[in-house]
Amino acid sequence: MTRPLILLALASLVFLASNEAFGYGAAYRIAYGAFTLMAAMISLTFLWLWARRATPLAIGMSFGWAGAASVMGWWWTFNVLHGPKWMVDNPLLLVFLSIYFVGATLHFQVISRSFGSDGRGWIWPVAASLAVSLAVHFLA
Repeated sequence: MTRPLILLALASLVFLASNEAFGYGAAYRIAYGAFTLMAAMISLTFLWLWARRATPLAIGMSFGWAGAASVMGWWWTFNVLHGPKWMVDNPLLLVFLSIYFVGATLHFQVISRSFGSDGRGWIWPVAASLAVSLAVHFLA
């Protein structure tokens, strides 16, 4: 566990130093861009693993990371282009969120099977997440 904590400390220092050196906007765009590209590469790696039938979780990981790359890529592009009007309230972002949603759902399906569920146990965390999100939306 110490190695991840050391990496976290180093990454935090680098990001905070880039904030001091370049300002928040540039530090954000550089970090977000790098992470968006890494997420896309990770997604493609899991897609390759799925194609090789290496693990049943691979397709969920591929969709999850593709969704992350898509959503982060959207906001990275939005910031790089200084908030263009065509990206504000654009329904295309909902398609990218759908990719992310499918990845999470596939994860819950694999987790459910790991617990010996009859195959429908994955519905509960997905439904609960949607219910909480709806409640927050309508109560806020």
